[in-house]
Amino acid sequence: MTDAGARKLAKDGWTIVEDDGFLNLVGPLWHRPNDATGEYAIAAQPKHKNRRGFVQGGLLMTLADRSLGMAARQGSGASAVVTIQMDTHFIDAAKIGELLISTPRIVRSTRTLIFLNTELTADGRCVVMASGVFKIMKGAG
Repeated sequence: MTDAGARKLAKDGWTIVEDDGFLNLVGPLWHRPNDATGEYAIAAQPKHKNRRGFVQGGLLMTLADRSLGMAARQGSGASAVVTIQMDTHFIDAAKIGELLISTPRIVRSTRTLIFLNTELTADGRCVVMASGVFKIMKGAG
């Protein structure tokens, strides 16, 4: 991502999620608050391409998993949740250069589990639909 691209995202209310783990390798991951659970984004870069030149499906799954998990933590108030199931449906190919946006939504929350779904879009097109079940870790909160 260029400096101009990063400045535009910041101007539009996006901030970088600090992470020194896996997301540091594939990101940066961007976050923008909204009335619900927020939006999360990754700008598709050449390092994200598959052999056909489109965005690698694993990156899309990473964005879905991380955004669902962050929304689960926010929605539950827990300090830690873990993914126990995630279903992913690839709808369309995402292209290098596009901003990939995940908009997670909490469907149901119990004392120990949170059910969510998200739609990942690229230039307004739905590219992935994903749903996940997250477990609230004991002592977390």
